[in-house]
This record gives sequence, C-alpha cells and structure tokens, in this order.
Amino acid sequence: MLVKNKDELLSNGLIEGRKLVLDVMERTLNQVNYYNIIKRIMTLEGDVLRARELKFDLKKFNNVYLVGGGKNASFMALALEEILEDKIRDGIIIEKKGSKQKTAIIPLIEGGHPIPDEDSIRGAEKIISIARNAGENDLLIVCVSGGWTALASSPPEEISLEEFRKTYELLLKSGMTLTQMNIVRYHLSRLGRGKIPMLTNKATVLGLIAVDEVGGLPWGPTVPDNTTFSDAIRVLKQFDLLHKIPESTRRYLEKADPTEETPKENDYGKKGVKVHNLVIADNIIMCEIAQREAEKLGINAFILSTTLEGEAKHVGTLIASIANEISKFNRPFKPPCVLIAGGETTVTITGEAGEGGRNQEVALSAALNLPSRSKIVISSLGTDGTDGPTDIAGAIVDGTTMQRATNMGIDVIEELKRHNSSFVFRKLGDAIYTYDTGTNLMDLIVVYIESA
Repeated sequence: MLVKNKDELLSNGLIEGRKLVLDVMERTLNQVNYYNIIKRIMTLEGDVLRARELKFDLKKFNNVYLVGGGKNASFMALALEEILEDKIRDGIIIEKKGSKQKTAIIPLIEGGHPIPDEDSIRGAEKIISIARNAGENDLLIVCVSGGWTALASSPPEEISLEEFRKTYELLLKSGMTLTQMNIVRYHLSRLGRGKIPMLTNKATVLGLIAVDEVGGLPWGPTVPDNTTFSDAIRVLKQFDLLHKIPESTRRYLEKADPTEETPKENDYGKKGVKVHNLVIADNIIMCEIAQREAEKLGINAFILSTTLEGEAKHVGTLIASIANEISKFNRPFKPPCVLIAGGETTVTITGEAGEGGRNQEVALSAALNLPSRSKIVISSLGTDGTDGPTDIAGAIVDGTTMQRATNMGIDVIEELKRHNSSFVFRKLGDAIYTYDTGTNLMDLIVVYIESA
C-alpha cells in the first residue's frame, strides 16, 4: 500500500468512489516504480547487458560507471546494482533530501530541490569527475529522473550559489511551464541538457530516462538540445525576468559563449562519443496503465489528456466541468466511468502566499465547482510523492468537500487566492500522504463519476 493515510481518506465523503480512485492510483504507481521498470527491461546474460533492444557486451569495456540524478533515481540505481553487481567501477547518485530509498553500492548524495544547494553542486562535481574519467573503452550509464535540473546542477564560475538559487526561485514563481523553465536552466548548469557525453573521452553512454516533461520526448544530460542562449533570453523577456534575475546570470546568458552552448545533434559525432538513450517511462505510459487498471476493476475508463498544462486553478475548474457534464448529461461518456489525465500544471505566485502545491490547487479548485450532491470524486497527485514544497503528495475531493469545509469555518475561496491549499486539506483530512513511490512522471489526475 503506497498511501499512508488511506483509512483517513476513506472516513469521509463518497467512500466507494474514493476507494476506487485511490486503488487506481496505487496500482498505477506500483507498475511505474523505477526499480520494477528496470528489472523488467534490463537483464545481464553472461557478459551481455540487455536494455530492451539494446545490447552491450561488457567484455569489450574496461570499466562500467553508474551515475544518476533526480527524484527517486535511487530506485533505478538499486535495480542496476543488483543486475551488474561488482561490474560497477565507480558512480554517484543524487537524490532529493529526505528520500528513504538508499543504494547498496554506489554513494548517494541528497541535494536541494526545487532550489539547488551546496550538496547539489557537490554531487554534480562528482558526476563531472566520473564522466571525465570515462574513456573510449568504458560504458557510462546515466539514470535521469525529473528533478535532475536542480539536484545535479553546477553553475558556471561567474555565478555564485546565492545568485544561482535566486535565479531558480524567480523561475519557479513566474508561472512558466516546465519546458520554458528548462530552456533557461539548461543554459545555466555544467550538467545541462546534452552535456555529459561531451565531458567524456569518447566513452559509450547509455541514458536511462524517465520523461517528466509534457510531450513525452527524451530529455536530460545525455540528449542533444535544440535551444540556444538566445532562446533562454527570449523566455526571460517573455516573463519580464531578464532584468530581475541577478546581474551575473544575465551577463552570462547575454555573453553567449559558443563553447558553453548546449550540445547539438552533430556535436556527438564530432566528439566521437557513442550515445544510446532509452526512455524507460513517461506520462503517456503511466496514463495508459491507469486506464487499464481502472478497466480491470470493471469501470470504463478514458484518457482526457497526457499533455495537461496551464494554471492549476483553471485546470481544476476544467476537470470539474467535464465531470459535471458527464454526470448531468451522459456526454461525452456515460457514467459510471473513470477519467484519466496527466501532465504538469503551474502556479503563478505574486506577493505573499500560504502553503500548497499545484496538485492540491487543482483539487481545491475542482471542489469549488462540484455541486454539493454530485457523485463525483477527483484526485490529483504528484507521482513522486510530494507536491510543491510540502510533504503532501496531492489531495482528493468530492461533492461533500465544500459543505464539510463550510461546517469547519474554512473559506475555500480565500485560501485558494492565498495559495494555501495545504491548510484546507490538512483540516479536512483529505491531503494524500504516500510512502516513497519510486517514480516521478509528473502528475496523475483520476476522476470517478458514479451513476446518477
């Protein structure tokens, strides 16, 4: 069982609907756990390492190195340790602080997220060192999960840690999509997109990538980048940040040193590195699994979107509106049914704010738009087990939520304005807490509409 407080969540509201929604979520997360995925897709047969259709004869390599970063990357590493055992020469994994999963062989560093810290840089420097040691007859395996950009980041010499952290903070509060944010962040880290293979001395590189960006395309430090310094500046201008970020950051981006640009597709060939990138999981795969798991429980299930973006409170309103349409008019689907959506919303913060996260804000906004007698349950969950800077993974709401809040004297509209959703859900007992999920594939929304 992944949900810590399942009994509490099933003590209020539409209990049967809540149970179904939570069951679908738990079943899905178990299947996309990184440890389970690696064990399914990778094997060592004699000296041949197989990763789906890829084969690596380890007799041809002098050394095997294993590095990784991102939330729950340690689950990938643990599976690889069990597969490769003493064949791993050296490595390092950078995890988010507070992770309970530990590696058995490879050292693990806990870095700052979503704002990098000294440990993030210390871990990034170790990755850089290992990559530089990897030569023409070596295999470098790189595990990449969402959160890499903060956890495994090292700024250029011109930018101090304080200035680096301030830049990240401004980006996070701007309302940018993750894709837009990363265009900037890729150009501010020595381990930005595509940069690891270029650090090696013609090594063979295997990137094992969990995609946490809308669109489902490979990303990360082993994947060539098609954006430039000028694109990063354009994004900052679009969000009126170019002259709000620290001066050192702005000067570095405007300088646009070609030797510090993110690598492009043909740069690997020029360098002589051999790069193989394998997407082990993404939001699309996760949503399809959720659909199948709901159908195994005997409920028709439909995927609304695997590319959900936008302001969290607006997405919550939209999800509730679709559910209401189905409940009232049997269109576009007939209840009982389950709706699945995945992606990553944003929360734009101006001024002081309370405590919350994008999933909690989606759920709270949805609750505001559910009629009091509706037979609808909506849950939104951060698949890594955390939502924003909180220990809450997400929240669950239904047609009873608003009345229960009113009875407790909670002004939901005011708390939503203050981005203080955690306060509401803790009071209601509708905040979802999970054990380590072992995955990080953006957000998962599950909706159940009962028959009238």
